[in-house]
Amino acid sequence: MPIMTAATVQHFPQSNGATDLGAILARQREAFLRNGAPSLEARRADLAKLKQAIKENTGRIAEVISSDFGNRSTHESRFAEIWTTLAGIRHTSSHLGKWMKPKRVSVSLELMPGQARIIYQPVGVVGIISPWNYPFQLSILPLMAAIAAGDCVMLKPSELTPCTSAFLAEFLSGLFPADQVAVVQGGPEVGEAFSRLPFDHLFYTGSTAVGRNVMRAAAENLTPVTLELGGKSPCIVGDDASMPAAVESIIFGKLMNAGQTCVAPDYVLVPRARREEFVRQAEAAVRKFYPSLKSNPDYTSIVNERHYRRLSNYIDEARAKGAAVVEINPAGEALEPGARKFTPSLVLDPDDGLGLMRDEIFGPILPIKSYDRLEEAIEYVNRRPRPLALYYFGLDPKQRDEVLQRTISGGVGVNETLMHLAVDDLPFGGIGASGIGAYHGEFGFQTFSHRKGVFLQSRFNSAWMLRPPFGKLADFMLKLLMLR
Repeated sequence: MPIMTAATVQHFPQSNGATDLGAILARQREAFLRNGAPSLEARRADLAKLKQAIKENTGRIAEVISSDFGNRSTHESRFAEIWTTLAGIRHTSSHLGKWMKPKRVSVSLELMPGQARIIYQPVGVVGIISPWNYPFQLSILPLMAAIAAGDCVMLKPSELTPCTSAFLAEFLSGLFPADQVAVVQGGPEVGEAFSRLPFDHLFYTGSTAVGRNVMRAAAENLTPVTLELGGKSPCIVGDDASMPAAVESIIFGKLMNAGQTCVAPDYVLVPRARREEFVRQAEAAVRKFYPSLKSNPDYTSIVNERHYRRLSNYIDEARAKGAAVVEINPAGEALEPGARKFTPSLVLDPDDGLGLMRDEIFGPILPIKSYDRLEEAIEYVNRRPRPLALYYFGLDPKQRDEVLQRTISGGVGVNETLMHLAVDDLPFGGIGASGIGAYHGEFGFQTFSHRKGVFLQSRFNSAWMLRPPFGKLADFMLKLLMLR
């Protein structure tokens, strides 16, 4: 593929239009019915083609994402968007043959010598709605899983990252025929129409509020949904935590992509006696990672003006209500709002009624809440909607296990943030308000597959004994069955 600048990308068509969606779906469904389930070799060939194209376009991918953000760290894009995607494709391709094999399951003594197995089949046509915060990774990883499962895919990327969305349309159209993979561009009206289509499965990544609307629209067609949402992911710092290591991991997880990450630490629960130590270490960690902010290419901008104002309003409200705000600006620079570089900020013991304690922050603001006993921290988490991620920092395995057993979240990182997402054999997904269903690795393959249960009866069997007309033999057989 030729090198394409960000300016060039923006000239690609921005919308297929809501009126075209039904026709695209119909063509893909017809192709699926005509072609049937692709072979293992065909699926692996598609994955290999996708992986190679990503490798060849690494620079372009980072460039278009940065154009959408104003500034997105190239290293963050290569790590969080490109490496994670390539690793997922590699893992899936190497294990796909095993995943596709029918799985034999046991049958009870009464059904022997019959056999039972589970057959994995593609569901048909899958719809994927992807978000703006990691616009490449969160489009390609579910797409890759659907291809591995043998499905056709319609992808609706976010209109808030138009350069990346246009790139995805051009990129994928050069790899796959439109009746296998089609990218639909457009604004909220297209997204709304997209979610009302009678897909065989609908996969949505985004906010909980929009997720409710997507699920409501899908229900009209009884379309199964996977909802990858968000929420307020807590960090619990134990009283025996190694504070420098814990804070560095928390600050890394909070400031990567300027906090615009669904599993970013949203607030921290710290032992009251160690709160000031946490603040000092946080200031040191920001200085270490980002000695300057204004012209630092490593520090990502907020995606648009609306989200920048939203974050500013959180800080203004916190100050107005008397909360202490610690802004960490290592070089003391004046940050122009137009550049959308937001100063990393700690908010100390904020009231729970503040917006930053009600909403998912999605920015470089970190509330710090003090607690006296670990029991209080666990109760605080459990009184709130179940989060997508939870992080615990501490050395005592007994306290660690207490947190793991008594809290419920989509996933957990112990003494580290974010990295549980990179483990391909772990399911990634939420619970309750943070999501429905999971993917990554085999879980992604199964999400986009139909698990068909099959019972194979032996030529010689005893089923005839339980068929009418019923008599003494049926009574005897039922008596034997009830004894077990």
